[in-house]
Formats: sequence, structure tokens, C-alpha cells
Amino acid sequence: MNLTNYYWYFQSAIPERICDDIVRYGKSLQDQLATTGGYGDPKKLNQKQVKDLKKKRDSDIVWMNDRWIYKEIQPYVHQANQSAGWNFQWDFSESCQFTKYNKGQYYDWHCDGWDKPYNKPDEPNSHGKIRKLSVTVTLSDPKDYKGGELEFDFRNLDPDKKRNIVKCKDILPKGSLVVFPGFVWHRVCPVKKGSRHSLVIWNLGWPFK
Repeated sequence: MNLTNYYWYFQSAIPERICDDIVRYGKSLQDQLATTGGYGDPKKLNQKQVKDLKKKRDSDIVWMNDRWIYKEIQPYVHQANQSAGWNFQWDFSESCQFTKYNKGQYYDWHCDGWDKPYNKPDEPNSHGKIRKLSVTVTLSDPKDYKGGELEFDFRNLDPDKKRNIVKCKDILPKGSLVVFPGFVWHRVCPVKKGSRHSLVIWNLGWPFK
């Protein structure tokens, strides 16, 4: 897919008090080990599976479905979709993923979209749909941690290009957010000091024709 913009950001868009409320709320809930495709329930993984998983992803997450959080963030997804010129059809947001990256934790290269649409007949809001737009919100002050940068790799979008890695420095300020298509490859670099908190939401729509 030929894109003019590979991501669209809003700097310091979410008020600090809202960021702090999300962090407090996230910390008050029971977290779990973050997994990636093919690993299933983190509580059922054996030691070897956990070790293998952490070669790809090492972070702790909490799931949220609170309307007040969506209300703060969804308008920016709509605005980015239009302003970036994507104009993707989407109509449902998955659960919000509050993520804690402590020292040494990271998430290696991946994309959020799946090869096939969701097969969830019991969940009509997601059945048959794909992840079209991802949004990442920075909840921490950059002075509270080092490392943990969000990076994009646009090589897969243009076969003629060599590896094209871009650090998304635009969302370092607290309350900043970035929206990007679900097929864009990205990673979170290891945190070198302190803790980084973020919120991720995947937004679904019918498969591209």
C-alpha cells in the first residue's frame, strides 16, 4: 500500500491529569506478563515458553475497557485517519492495553495486524475484522526514564528501500500520541533507566479490498 504518511502524531495532546489518572488506575489493577501471537494465556506458560517469549517481548500489561479512556483518545484516531490521508474504514476499538516497561524491558520488531481477520463468532464487534489503526499514548514524563524509544521500520512498505528505521521522538512529551496503520513494523527499545508507561489501542475494521 502506497502511503504519503506512515504515522501521524499529536504532541502533548492528552492532559497530564488524565495521563496520571490512567497510570494510577493501571497500577491499581492486577498486571500480567505481556504475550505475543501464538503464546496464549500467560498463566499457562511453562518456564521455557516464558524464556522464549521474553526474547521477543518483555513487559507487564493491564487491560482496560473504560469509556472515559476511549473518549479521550478515539477523537485523535479519527483526526489522524483523515489528516494523514488514510481514510481507513474502522468502527470498533479493542481493549486498551496499559503497559509498564521497567529497566531492561522491551518489545522487539513486530506489526499489530494479523494475517487473517479475527474468527470470533461470539464477538460480533470484532469477528471478521482486522486491526487497521494502532495508537500509542505516552503516559510518562521523559525525565522519569531513559531508553524505551518507539521506533518504526518502513522498509516493508517500499521493497526498493533499504532498512529505514525512524525514532518517533515526536511523542516523547507526556500526553503525546501517535497513530499508525496496523501493518507498519515497530518496536519499543529496552528501557535503560526508570519506568515507561504507555497505553495502546487497536482499532478494527473490515479487511481491505
